[in-house]
Parts: sequence; C-alpha cells; structure tokens
Amino acid sequence: MKLSKLLYEGEYTGGGDPREIEVSSIVTDTRALTPGCLFICLRGTRFDSHTLLSLVEGKRAAAAIVEQDAMIPEGVTLPLFFVPSTRRAMAFAFSRFFGDPHRDMTMIGVTGTNGKTSTATVLYSILREAGVKVGLIGTAECLYNGKTYTLPEGEDGGSRLRTMTTPDPDVLYPMLRLMRDEGITHVVMEVSSHALMLEKVAPIAYEVGIFTNLSPEHMDFHNDMESYRAAKAILFRQCRVGIFNGDSEHTEAILSEATCEVRRGGTHTRCEHMALDVELRGAAGIAYTYAGPGIRLRIRSTLPGVFSVKNTLLALMAALELGLSPLVAAGALAKRIDVPGRMERVPLGAAEEFCVFIDYAHTEAALRSLLSTVRAFRREGERIVLLFGCGGDRDREKRGPMGKAAEELADRVIVTSDNCRTEDPKRIMEDILAGMTHPERVRTVKSRRRAIEEAILTAEAGDIILLCGKGHETYEITAGGVRHFDEREIVRAALEKRKNGDTDHEN
Repeated sequence: MKLSKLLYEGEYTGGGDPREIEVSSIVTDTRALTPGCLFICLRGTRFDSHTLLSLVEGKRAAAAIVEQDAMIPEGVTLPLFFVPSTRRAMAFAFSRFFGDPHRDMTMIGVTGTNGKTSTATVLYSILREAGVKVGLIGTAECLYNGKTYTLPEGEDGGSRLRTMTTPDPDVLYPMLRLMRDEGITHVVMEVSSHALMLEKVAPIAYEVGIFTNLSPEHMDFHNDMESYRAAKAILFRQCRVGIFNGDSEHTEAILSEATCEVRRGGTHTRCEHMALDVELRGAAGIAYTYAGPGIRLRIRSTLPGVFSVKNTLLALMAALELGLSPLVAAGALAKRIDVPGRMERVPLGAAEEFCVFIDYAHTEAALRSLLSTVRAFRREGERIVLLFGCGGDRDREKRGPMGKAAEELADRVIVTSDNCRTEDPKRIMEDILAGMTHPERVRTVKSRRRAIEEAILTAEAGDIILLCGKGHETYEITAGGVRHFDEREIVRAALEKRKNGDTDHEN
C-alpha cells in the first residue's frame, strides 16, 4: 500500500512524496521491524522510540512518522514525516490500512468510570436478541456472531487484549475489519479515558455515545478530576447522539463540551427519559417503569441492584435511538443477561448454605454501590464477607477511601492483593488499612489465592461472600509478569476441600 493512502496531504511536513513510498506493514515496536514497513515513533512515560531511528533505518524500514518537536539522531537518512501527534497519526494509519471498517458499521461508544461493561453488554444482548448482527468490544470480552475474538498469546498479543478496555489501534482496526467482513452491522464498544486521550479512536464517528458516571480513577494518568472529565467529554464530540446518565453530578459539565444531540436518562424530573416506580427485587433483579417521549413501559431485568436500573435504562435508550421497537427491547431485557464479573454468582451446588459473588468493583464508588445493593437484599442474620485489594503502581489515593467503605458496609473484611504489578503488596494493604477506624478487626492475607481459600473454608451459613476487584479477569499481574488466575477455579477448589472436611488454610 502506498504511504499516501495512510498519510494524507496536510497531515504532515517533510519526508518527500508519500505517493512514491510502498508500505508493507505498520510497526510501533522495533522487535517487529521488517523491510518495507512504516515505523511510527511513540513517546511513553518511560521511553521514547525516536531514539531508535538509526536501528529502524538499519532494518530497512520504508519510512517513519515522527513528532514535530522530536530530537532526531544524527545521520538518519530514512524518509521522516513530521506530525503534531504520532498517536493520532497511528490511529488513522491503522484505520486506513484496514479499510476504515468502522465507516461501514453503526458504532456505539460507552464511557464512564463504572457501568461501561454492564451497559455495553446489556445493549449488545438487546441488539442480538432483536436479530441485529452486532459485535462487542470491551473489558470483559470481544464478541461477534456468537464467537469470541482472540489474539495469539505470543508477542504479548493475548495479554494486551485482556488488559485493555479499548484495544490499541494495531488490534482495534483489524478487529473491526474482521467484524465488518463477517457481516457485522453494529458494534458496541467501551471507550476508556486513556483511549480518548491517546486518540486511539480518533478516526471513528459514533452514531451513539453513552455516559454512565464519573468517580475518581486513573488519577496517576489524568492528575485531577477536571482532566479526567475532559477526556470522557471527547466522545461527545465524536458522536451524533449522546445518551447521558442524568443523575450524575458530572453530566452537565460534560455536556458543556459536547457537540452532539443530547438525551438524558435517570430518576430526576429534569430527564426526558425516566425510570419510575423502581422495584429492587434483591438477587432476583429489578423492575421499573420506563417513561420516555410518547412511551410508558414496564421493564424487568434479572440484573440486581440500583446501578442496574441506570445501566439498563441507558442501554434501552440507546436501543430505541437505534430504531428498535420498545416492546422488542423490553422483551430482550427481561431475558437472562450475564455480565462477566459483574455481580456474577459462582455456582456452589444446592447443598451449600452460603453464596459467592465475583464483581469488578475497584473504585470507592463502585464498592459502595455494590455493598449497598447487597445490604438491601440480604436476609436477617446473613453476613457480608468482603474480600478485596487495590492495584499496584497506580491510583494510590483511592486505597484509603475504599478501606473506609469496606469497614462501614461489610460485616467481615479480608484485605489482600489485586494485580500488585511491581509494587509491594504489603504497602498496598497498609494504604487500604489507613482509611479504616479499626484496622485491627480486618484480616490481611498477602496471597489472594490463600485469601479466597480462607473465605470459603471459614464461611458460615448465610454468608454472602464478595470477591471484588478482578471481576472478569482470569489473570494476575505481579512483578513476575502476567499469570493465569481464575477466581472461579479457586473457589471450586476451596469448596472441594471444604466438602472433604479439610478446613486448614495457610496464613
């Protein structure tokens, strides 16, 4: 493919005539360099690949895209094309290389701190039930035509897909191309603040954008809430219609930066779309009356909790905006929808007298919401046993508030690890305990595997055990890298020990 197909006139300076340069592939990692490739230099927090341009030239790359103010090593004669942002150029280059597949599909983006996965999965389920050929790209999984999209584990591909809410351009646009070629007409995707700030999705024009809520997270990246909110607002300058959680205190601020049509949904009278007569049915789910322009409809869902009212309402609004019949959408919502790692109940067998839920709650707001939901449906005498930790190398300021929420709303708390990365798990746990009034009442177990085992082996009749933080994840990230870690498997193994009368556990 000619470089001129990937880099349009007016987007660059220098470099010569891109119509004369043939490009065989696009590369951002020097380990993947091949003759004839286009290399895109990226600046990270720890490394700047502009410093490797001599190596890139030595590997016979066809050309390189570099940032305008970059320091270029002396002696490099490789054709260099200067752009304001190589990350933006990268997104457009990959999109164009794979034929701008998003232009042939209806794109729906979901952003927010909490609720992205649930809202996206609910909307995906509604569309699929209605017979729409729809794809899903998100934190928990990527799906199309009933199949799961996977990448080879080699060269970091599999782990990158697992650990990113919104895939990098070298993964995202080939995925969209595959979906388009498979006949997919609609794609529902989670759009993270990182993806918006790093312009991964800059080429995509969304038909519908959805805002769920905002609470402190990723402050290591965004520095403050204003910057975080501004990142989320980018989506609403890239979509035709924005669907907003009208109950969020941040909605109006995001709306002030939006250029799209606006639809508000919530429980307040200022919303055009409302959830009225809300009925929380505990673990059995929710019901409410949807009241929208010219429509009044009773909605039922098996998803529990007040947060599910808002998530299903936003998904319903999006489905109606996309032209679905209200009755068809309501019928799809009434069917069982499983959201991996979101209040996911682990089957224990009929004989067990306690229950285990896995949930992704990894912020103070999400943890409080989850614990409040469970407190609302637990029966008299049932204990809430909470097991959680906080991720390492990021968001240190959220640890104490999460500890405070746990102490206030759970009956028993086990603090443990959760993707400690290169940070000392002991320090992370100490930060969590610092937010508590009586940390001496909390059990701390460094190994998450052992902590889960302890929760199962010491469970009492009526316990509601909540394993929080990892949710859909089936891996653990430590200083040693990424390794397999599925909490469902660990629960089942511990349950087997309990059934066999082996109640000893390691401290």
